[in-house]
Amino acid sequence: MRLLPTNQSDPNLLVGINHSDDGGVYKLTDEIALIQSVDFFTPIVDDPYMFGQIAAANALSDVYAMGASPKTVLNIVAYPINNLGPEILAKILQGSSDIVREAGAHVIGGHSIDDHEPKFGLAVTGIVHPAKFYKNIGAQPGDTLILTKPIGVGILTTALKQGLLTKEQTDQVTNVMKQLNKYAAETLTNYNPNAVTDITGFGLLGHAFEMANGSNVSFIIHNKKVPLLPETKELAQKQIVPGGSRDNHRWLKNDVVYGKDVSEAEQLILCDAVTSGGLLISLPPQEASAYIKDLKTNFSIQATIIGSVVEKKEKTIYIE
Repeated sequence: MRLLPTNQSDPNLLVGINHSDDGGVYKLTDEIALIQSVDFFTPIVDDPYMFGQIAAANALSDVYAMGASPKTVLNIVAYPINNLGPEILAKILQGSSDIVREAGAHVIGGHSIDDHEPKFGLAVTGIVHPAKFYKNIGAQPGDTLILTKPIGVGILTTALKQGLLTKEQTDQVTNVMKQLNKYAAETLTNYNPNAVTDITGFGLLGHAFEMANGSNVSFIIHNKKVPLLPETKELAQKQIVPGGSRDNHRWLKNDVVYGKDVSEAEQLILCDAVTSGGLLISLPPQEASAYIKDLKTNFSIQATIIGSVVEKKEKTIYIE
């Protein structure tokens, strides 16, 4: 059921709510378009400074997924100030501010309300050339599919809440979440991607489905090539999986064909609800190796080829 009106006829509105894209795009001049996005959520880690970092990286990710440069952000805060005091909130805001500074953007304000449960995020504004932004549709048969971060975040953060992770495992998952997609996106400007999106709450397969379905193609994804955070498979086999990942799995059941050797645990991993995930990129095959090499050489980012784009078949995604 669509809740928002869609009769948007302004010719300068290049991407609006008629699209299932990562942000809205509005053309200001022949050289500049505005990109806007917003995201916020409840804490997924105990450390308030780290939570602020993760929330900022997550909110900024949508702007990077569209090939834009973030310029300004507004803080969105819901917080029980009388119960938790100002010190924890100050650490959240500092963590966010440090990541925003790394992004080259500026915090210019925000809004807060008193709430019984902490929530934090950002409204992000960026700019891009109106003819050069990325969309989450447009993948072409023959393209290579590249993922720039490992998955398993939802499963590991669920285990973290249950006290099941070591400090090393906790550091690994939090470092992945706070890592900006800035470097993967900026490197991509030297190449010619046909479609780009970031992996968040719908999981790898949910966002892959949106990209493939909107592009009128099918995806072949190689299960064994999808990069996972350490312990992801072991935890999934123990049924330590967030409800959102299970919801994604049910949602996609009629659109995904899993190979007979892909276990239920592996299916749930591929559908795992992610916070601040990497970019999923549909790139011409002749450019894939060079892009991956650039990321590894210049930023120590281990991007991975996980599959390919084919002509539209009966189903949207095939897991081999």
